[in-house]
Amino acid sequence: MTGEAGMAGRIGVAGGHRGVGRSEPRPDGVSKVEGRFSYVGDLSVPGMLHARTLRSPHPRARIRRLGTAAAAALPGVAAVVTAADVPGLATYGLIVSDQPVFAAAETRYAGEPVAAVAAVDAATARRALAAIEVEYEPLPPLVDPERALEPGAELVHPDGNVFREITLRHGDPAVVGSVVVEDSYVVGMQDQAFLAPEAALVVPAADGGIDLWVATQWLHSDREQIAACLGLPEALVRLELAGIGGAFGGREDVTLQIHGALLALATGAPVRIAYDRVESFLGHPHRHPARMWFRHTATPSGDLVSVQARVVMDGGAYASSSPAVLANAVTHAAGPYRVPHARLDGLVVRTNNPPCGAMRGFGVPQVAFGHEAQMDRLADRLGMDPVALRVRNALVPGDVLPTGQVVGPPLPAREAIEAVAARPLPPRLTEDTPRTARPGGRAAGARISRIRRGVGYALGYKNLLFSEGMDDSSTARIRLALDDAGQPFATVHSACSEVGQGFVTIAGQIARTELGVERIELLPADTRVGSAGSTSASRQTWMSGGAVRGACVAVVDRLLARVARALGLPAEVVESPRRALVIDGGEIIGAETGTRLALTEALAAGPVEAEYTFHHRRTTALDEHGQGDPHVAFAAAAHRAVVDVDPDLGLVRVVALALAQDCGTVINPLSLRGQVEGGTAQGLGLAVMEELVTVGGVVTNPTLHDYLLPTAADVPALDFVALTYPQPDSPYGAKGVGETPTCTATAAIVAAIRDAVGRDLRRVPVRPVDLVDLAGRDDLADRDDLADPDDPVGAAPAASADRPDAAHRATATDGPDAVGWPEAVVREGHR
Repeated sequence: MTGEAGMAGRIGVAGGHRGVGRSEPRPDGVSKVEGRFSYVGDLSVPGMLHARTLRSPHPRARIRRLGTAAAAALPGVAAVVTAADVPGLATYGLIVSDQPVFAAAETRYAGEPVAAVAAVDAATARRALAAIEVEYEPLPPLVDPERALEPGAELVHPDGNVFREITLRHGDPAVVGSVVVEDSYVVGMQDQAFLAPEAALVVPAADGGIDLWVATQWLHSDREQIAACLGLPEALVRLELAGIGGAFGGREDVTLQIHGALLALATGAPVRIAYDRVESFLGHPHRHPARMWFRHTATPSGDLVSVQARVVMDGGAYASSSPAVLANAVTHAAGPYRVPHARLDGLVVRTNNPPCGAMRGFGVPQVAFGHEAQMDRLADRLGMDPVALRVRNALVPGDVLPTGQVVGPPLPAREAIEAVAARPLPPRLTEDTPRTARPGGRAAGARISRIRRGVGYALGYKNLLFSEGMDDSSTARIRLALDDAGQPFATVHSACSEVGQGFVTIAGQIARTELGVERIELLPADTRVGSAGSTSASRQTWMSGGAVRGACVAVVDRLLARVARALGLPAEVVESPRRALVIDGGEIIGAETGTRLALTEALAAGPVEAEYTFHHRRTTALDEHGQGDPHVAFAAAAHRAVVDVDPDLGLVRVVALALAQDCGTVINPLSLRGQVEGGTAQGLGLAVMEELVTVGGVVTNPTLHDYLLPTAADVPALDFVALTYPQPDSPYGAKGVGETPTCTATAAIVAAIRDAVGRDLRRVPVRPVDLVDLAGRDDLADRDDLADPDDPVGAAPAASADRPDAAHRATATDGPDAVGWPEAVVREGHR
């Protein structure tokens, strides 16, 4: 089997004094930079087959006939599988088992799998796909969430058109302040756009099971779903994490795993199944588009009195994690502010659009864009500084959230917004500023006199770990032994999926700190150890870090007890050896007992091993009024954005970004920096360029040529302040950090653009057409700094300037009804 680091290699970590709190580089960092790292798509074994998936081109259609005989008869084709070949459950799902392995009678979104083939090579597999005969009867798709909610609307699925509805009532929603601001907001569909597309290698085993190497965020959840669809016991479905190129929520759902497994079992041969970029865009769920309405009321002095909101999210054809995403959106819709009275309604709706699910921030970036626009609007109405308004209303520990949950310590929201406001601003542009530092860059470098600068702020918070009563846990196994040279080393075995969040460094840092040994080996993440849960919800440092720490503590206790017994120490010391013995500097020392024993000598009697399962505190589900104790803890963040805008061409350049974030105790400063920079960059993308566009349910830009991502030229250096208030009930006081900056970056950047151009921008991503209408602009004739219109480089703006579907044409100049609010909302006075 080929693949340097992808399948079987342990990740060795050697060196000294690199424990908790130190910057530790990723052990796979150099091989990735040098192009030597093996991602899952690089793996191969002798005799393996190549698999491809046939997908429906229609967002909704009946399958009248499906013929595979011609494809199966092609030379080199080993198998063709359809819904009829699924031996177990016909459907799977992360929360709700509603998604067919293959569409059988009806397709519900454009890109839904209909069949899969395995052949001797990829070219033959593609020919086999073309030979499959499918007779579709296209049906009118239901792609507008509001229409799907109308009485009598045709059902997209037998389970109905609503995945979940939440009605949250806090205080007296009828109470309003004398100052009122309200408006509607729209968030487009964002894709995770990880750089390594989905792939898997499936090897059939002699016991009738399979061994599967895959890039995923949750090995054990995958195993549960795969085994159920294959009709196999879970013990016969063995998974190992392969090399991953990012995830951001997009690998939390099963995609190609079951298809590859079916083909491997059907052929008795190893199967490699991999997506190209277009299929990757079609094959995994995306960030939920949202249509939102907010009404904020306050006193003349600036105290919030009430918040009302209605959030409608488009979940697409299948559930994925939509019910949980909606809960996050609704419970965070009022923002990190004291709100005595709240009425927050949310629905996540089933449509014939592509499925949506987990993405960094998990429902919070959408509502944060809305509530922060409202805070700016309220500050303007009150004549207050927008930072002062946020500081005045920011949550502090002991405050009560709209769910009734009491905020626990720490939550430095005030400190975060004050910290970014205090950071120095960048210098203003001058005539000497290089064209590359102006909106549009070298090709369309704007005239300095035409550039408008804006500054914007956003404050937000994000829940950490799984919520709503889920008994979340993570298991780890630690083994402390002597190596062949007689030196102590430890192995860490966890099923935690490393998707870039840094567990590959943190696990070793924790083990070094607890065990007092320098050499740590992280075994491959697989299903031979208990579940670590999903790498999502900013949970793995807390949860799997807690499991590693707990297992290390158990190993030390067992070793010290063994030493105490061997030395004939009193029974109470054997029972609680830490009363008298410690590991320090490679020795076991007991000051009161006069013990001084080398760790190597203590381990000569054999290795010590322990397994530990870590649980967080219990939470509760929301009741019928949206009340409960749903979230384990929170982290706060604030961004300040500075932008330059060329209003003639609608070009935006993000000049500077400052971030202050609630990080708890920092386990690895280097990893922390990478996480907050990455989270900020994805928030920037949603603000000004990233959107997966659908027309009639069909994705129109499923390539990295048309789906625009921020590059190094688009993302400025981040002025970052870490707020280090330890979390009382987490290991070492650490908090997850990867998601929170994504929740505030978008809102801050759009606020800065509003400040620059004075337009009421209520939709992200902001497009050039939202900033300027070029029709009939004869006044631009004297713009000698404009790029040649025939120059394809100069013609490429920071975001696509034309979105053909009506739902995406709601701009700042449209009225509130352009975002599709039903008459009932108007009648009930919600708008």
